[in-house]
Amino acid sequence: MSDITKLTVSEILKALKTKEFTSYELTEAYLRNMENNRNYNAYITENAEIALQQAKESDIRYAKGENRALEGIPLGIKDLFCTKNIRTTAASHILDNFIPPYESTVTQNLLDDGAVFLGKLNLDEFAMGGSNETSYFGPVINPWSKDKPLVPGGSSGGSAAAVAAHLCAAATGTDTGGSIREPAAFCGITGIKPTYGRCSRYGIVAFASSLDQAGPIAQDVRDCAILLKSMAGFDEKDSTSCEVAVPDYESFLDGDIKGLKIGLPKEYRPDGLNSEIAAYWDKAAEYLKARGAEVKWISLPHTKYALATYYVLAPAEASSNLARYDGIRYGFRADGQHLDDLYINTRTQGFGSEVKRRIMIGTYVLSAGYYDAYFLKAQKMRRLIHDDFMNAFKECDVILTPTSPITAFPIGDESMLENPINMYLNDVFTVSVNLAGLPALSLPIGLSAGGLPYGMQLIGKPFDEGTLFNVAAKIEADAKFERI
Repeated sequence: MSDITKLTVSEILKALKTKEFTSYELTEAYLRNMENNRNYNAYITENAEIALQQAKESDIRYAKGENRALEGIPLGIKDLFCTKNIRTTAASHILDNFIPPYESTVTQNLLDDGAVFLGKLNLDEFAMGGSNETSYFGPVINPWSKDKPLVPGGSSGGSAAAVAAHLCAAATGTDTGGSIREPAAFCGITGIKPTYGRCSRYGIVAFASSLDQAGPIAQDVRDCAILLKSMAGFDEKDSTSCEVAVPDYESFLDGDIKGLKIGLPKEYRPDGLNSEIAAYWDKAAEYLKARGAEVKWISLPHTKYALATYYVLAPAEASSNLARYDGIRYGFRADGQHLDDLYINTRTQGFGSEVKRRIMIGTYVLSAGYYDAYFLKAQKMRRLIHDDFMNAFKECDVILTPTSPITAFPIGDESMLENPINMYLNDVFTVSVNLAGLPALSLPIGLSAGGLPYGMQLIGKPFDEGTLFNVAAKIEADAKFERI
C-alpha cells in the first residue's frame, strides 16, 4: 500500500468507499506520522485513543452504507476550538489545564459529518502572532525548513504545518487578520477565510470578536471546498452568525471563468514589492486571462491605513475578551495574599509577552481621553476600507493579490523579535479582508529562488466563496504546484 497519508480528502473519501483501506488503518498511519514527526511541534494534545475509536465507528458506518460527508477523515483541530472533554489551551499557560464541558459548533458540525479528531494543533498564544513563536508550548517548525528551522506562519501555524507534513488529512484554522492565509502560503498549501458570519464562532476562544472567523486548511482547493461545506452554517448560539444557505462548494470547481472580471489593486503593488512575488502575481493574472477572464487594475485607496486600523481595533477587542481570564473561574491561578494580588500574579504569569503587549495597547486605546482619538477613528476608517471593497466590486468579481510580501523566515529572526512592528507589517495584504468581513482564499503559486512557497490570495464578495473556489481551481490547475 502506498503512503495513504499523502492522499487528499477527496481521494481518501473515494478510497474508503471502495474499501481500499479502512478509516482505522488510515488513522493509525497518521498517528505513526505524528509520532515520527514530533520535532515539528505541530500538536499540543494528541488524541490517539479517541481517534481510533471514532475511526472504528466510521468503518462500521461504511460497512452499513451509512457514511456521512466526512466519514472517517482524520483531522487536526486548532487548539482554539473548544472540544468537549479534550484539553483546550489556546496555546497559553493561563488555559493549559482547561478541559471544556462543551463542543464548539464548528467541531460539532465536523463530528456530525463523521470526522475523526487526531488531536489539538499548536498556534500563537490566543491566536496573537504571525509566526507561531508566541505559543506557550514552543514554536512550530515549518516542514519546508532546510538549513535552519523556519516559521510556519501564524497564528494557525500548527494547522498548516500538520497538513503540509501529512500529520492529518486537513485541519481547522481561525483567521483574525490573516491567520489561515499566511500559514497556508508559508507552508505551500491552501486555506480559506470565509465571509464573517459564515461559520459559527460559538466555542472558539475569542481574540477579536468582530474579526475572528473559522475556516479550513487543506492540501488543495477541492479539499477546502469539502471541509467548508461541513464547517459552515447558521448557529443561533452565535449572535454574529448569518442565516445564509450553504451551497455545495465542490459544484463550483468546474465552472467557467470566461468573462469574469479580476481586479488587481494598485495599492498592493508598491515600488518596493519583492520582484519574485510581483512576477508570480503577473503569472497568476496571465493564467486567468488565458482562460477568458478580464484582468484590470482597481483602486482600494484606504489600504495604507489598514494596518494601523487593525492594530487599534484588534487589541482593543482582545483587551476586552481577555479580561475574563482572572484565575477565579477556570484556568491557571497564581497565589496572592489579596484579590488584587491574585489577579495581577495570575495574569502576569499566565499570559505571554505578545498577549500582554496587545492587552496594554487595547486598554490604552479604549481608555478615557483616547477612545475618540484612536478607537472611534479606527472604526470610521474601517467603514471606509469596507466601502473601498464594495466600490471595487462594482468593477470586478474577484480581487487577486499576493498573500504575503515574504516567504517563511527563520525562527528567532532578530529583525522580527526586536521590533514587533516588522512582524505586524507581514499582514499588509491580509488584514483589510477581515476589517471588511470578506471571504479570501490563499493557494500556492510557486517557489522562491530559495525553494520556499509563495501564496496567491483571492478576495471575494460577501458569501461568494463559490466564485473564489472556481477561480482558485483554475490557478491551481495551471500552476501545477508540487506539495511536499
